[in-house]
Amino acid sequence: MSNPYLLLWLEAPLQSWGSDSKFGRRDTQTFPTKSGVLGLICSALGAGGEQHALLAEFAVLSQTAISYVRSKQTREPLLRDFHMVGSGYDDQDPWLNLLIPKTSEGKKAVGGGTKMTYRYYLQDAVFAVVLEVPADKAEIIAQALQNPAWDVYLGRKNCVPTDFIYRGIFDNDAAALEQASSIAMEKQRIEDFRVLHGALDDSEADEVFTINDVPVQFGEDKRYRDRQVSLIYAR
Repeated sequence: MSNPYLLLWLEAPLQSWGSDSKFGRRDTQTFPTKSGVLGLICSALGAGGEQHALLAEFAVLSQTAISYVRSKQTREPLLRDFHMVGSGYDDQDPWLNLLIPKTSEGKKAVGGGTKMTYRYYLQDAVFAVVLEVPADKAEIIAQALQNPAWDVYLGRKNCVPTDFIYRGIFDNDAAALEQASSIAMEKQRIEDFRVLHGALDDSEADEVFTINDVPVQFGEDKRYRDRQVSLIYAR
């Protein structure tokens, strides 16, 4: 029995899909990462912790992401949000002191507890994601996306979706992609590019690159491995 495909519609004023971020600089890819999409699904399922078994099932399954824009002449730039973490807290107050960043030994950080961070977001972004899912989990995941156990968000907790995420289960990816095109047409969005799972030939793809976004383990000690993806610009 072949695996079905879920169609997800990801639309929000802000989205952020990190794959190589450090504490002080939280970058975003220009498309939804596999780790971000699977994190969204785990939230919907209420599946916390490391989730080794679930993530292993998805590791080899395909994901296609399609970016839609209002106009190719009016793409929104990245938004950079500047944060001060741990600023203004009284270290003499036992409760407020817990909010000040410290070293791994629990001591004061060198130069003080306040840390500067830069966080990047996609603005007015819209994506369709066609995700291959294990046949025995398709209905469970579909129900969870419609009635999530925990809050779902598009990369970060402040990236709240503004439209329904779940858009159906399909027997093949072609049917899911056709439905995605119909939704985009209704919303007067045009395709900008798509990112396919795996490396295509140079004659088929505009770019082929490696991204570290296949989750092996969630929880406190998150771990990922690489995959290759192919980017194709709409003509």
